[in-house]
Amino acid sequence: MWIEYLKLLNFRNYESLGIRFHPSLNIIYGNNGEGKTNLVEAIYVLGLTRSFRLVNDRTLIHQNATVAKIEGNVHNRYETNYKIILSKDGKKVKINNNNVLKLSDYISKINIILFHPNDLKIIKETPSIRRKTLNIDISQLNLEYLRDLNQYNKILKQRNAYLKQLFINSNNSTTYLDILTKKLIFYGLKIFQEREYFVALINQTLSQIYQTIAGKGKLCLNYISDYKSYNEENLLQLYQKSLKKDLSFGKTSLGIHTDDLIFILDDYDLKDYGSEGQQKNAIISLKFAELKLFYQLKGYYPILILDDLFSELDEQKIVNILNFISKDIQVFITTTDVNHFRFVDNKNYKKFQVENGKIMEV
Repeated sequence: MWIEYLKLLNFRNYESLGIRFHPSLNIIYGNNGEGKTNLVEAIYVLGLTRSFRLVNDRTLIHQNATVAKIEGNVHNRYETNYKIILSKDGKKVKINNNNVLKLSDYISKINIILFHPNDLKIIKETPSIRRKTLNIDISQLNLEYLRDLNQYNKILKQRNAYLKQLFINSNNSTTYLDILTKKLIFYGLKIFQEREYFVALINQTLSQIYQTIAGKGKLCLNYISDYKSYNEENLLQLYQKSLKKDLSFGKTSLGIHTDDLIFILDDYDLKDYGSEGQQKNAIISLKFAELKLFYQLKGYYPILILDDLFSELDEQKIVNILNFISKDIQVFITTTDVNHFRFVDNKNYKKFQVENGKIMEV
């Protein structure tokens, strides 16, 4: 999979842009604040309909405009045109100029793996960040997973609302709560099984990739879930036992919405005992393991975005990473130091300089 042409109108600091990319390596360089990350952000939004930055869609629109457009021609067996239109009224998506009414029918058409400096939060911060990462990655592989997740979250919201009603009026029947609980378990088990399967496949290659990049260390992911080792009947009993607690707090305390993912390096929790360098290597290794998994399950590689990856990495690790990337993968790398790529074969890449929202191929 690769994006041949990208067209932007009023996106971030790009008032107007049309650019053709190399099917393999694309190096985007320039000083900080010039628009390097904005460019790869546009590619990401084109694929997943949302930014990897925690921002409102309105902030993606140029400050002097009311509408922003992202359009791209993507090759995957055949060429397809994708378009996203952002405005104060929301977003619209199109495929080959045909409106797509549901975002869930659009997501997963363009597959993207991203590394961004903020990805260290996946290890450092709360379980919700790690669950979000799992959800994004699995949804690109399995569209049904996204639909199941939407159903689960809808039922979870309904169950929490009814728990609050029961707390206020304990005379209300629990029949509706039982129905919601059974539905929650049904979708929760499906999501749990997909997450467990995904993590198991990632672990098949993760440690080897980490050793290739870092030189040493055994890395694996440990998936933590309330649903592990339980079937539907056991889970119904668990929810019944937690009912008093759920009523008092007005929310559901058990479920896949509390899942977590632990990075284990040489038998130690990387969050508590790993250095920032080890954590960065672990996230990079995870991204490359996902690349391999995409190819294993779908027969093609997704687009890879490495935003400011090489800052604070020594030259040997940079060489290790570049050597790991197959020429069959379209890669976008942003950097402030183009000298990192002096040893790259110049026949297999394009180089773009970014300055104040303007891009020039060099």
